[in-house]
Amino acid sequence: MKVLMISDSHGLEDELETIAKRHEDEVDLMIHCGDSELDAAHPALTPYHTVKGNCDFGGGFQDELLLDAGSKKILAVHGHLHGIKQSLLTVFYRAEELGADIVCFGHSHIAGSEVLRGKLLINPGSIRLPRVRNVKSYAILTLTESEGAMAFYDETGQELKDLRNTISF
Repeated sequence: MKVLMISDSHGLEDELETIAKRHEDEVDLMIHCGDSELDAAHPALTPYHTVKGNCDFGGGFQDELLLDAGSKKILAVHGHLHGIKQSLLTVFYRAEELGADIVCFGHSHIAGSEVLRGKLLINPGSIRLPRVRNVKSYAILTLTESEGAMAFYDETGQELKDLRNTISF
């Protein structure tokens, strides 16, 4: 199973549609981790399961989603309600409460992933306003029964190989 994750698009429409179209035949699930700044019914968000970010003022978004990804569960949040800029422990504990194996979040605009006590925590970065590294990014997680492999891509679809990460479940 493959899961595309994107976040912090802050009003972009064409880029969301382009990335979704680029990967529509290879991924099983698409997640937007908030701050789309679009209406929940906007066509650019149609392929994505989208959560509410701190810059999403319209209705129609939930603060969190718990999604099935094969035998794994993914908790999707924006991160602002979990203080992810200070620590990942709050969002980790929320994942524990819900039985999630994987957490995807945005908010900091910093692409990366890490394993914390057996859970994979993923921030796909920002497709509009990246921080730390000046590369607009999104991520694709490839899941098998025993492993999760993270790959990050720039807006043109080129892999950012130094951000690869793998977890054994």
